[in-house]
Amino acid sequence: MREQITYSFVSLRSCDQIGEAIRRFRKLRGLTQQQLADKAGCSIMYVSNLERGKTTAELGIALRILDELEVDLTLTDRRGV
Repeated sequence: MREQITYSFVSLRSCDQIGEAIRRFRKLRGLTQQQLADKAGCSIMYVSNLERGKTTAELGIALRILDELEVDLTLTDRRGV
């Protein structure tokens, strides 16, 4: 069963939140950063920087990472737009 992360557009400004969630789910799945990077087709440096909030998540790569972690991302708009 896939898990889900929900973020509002407002909170997406913080890379730390997405990175923390990715780290948490990666560890829950028993994957190393290298294993996740290999599965998602990106570098271990990218995964490391993403988890530490040192880089902005490129949407395509972030979605591949979340797919490998079997996590869905739902975006909501708190402003009611």
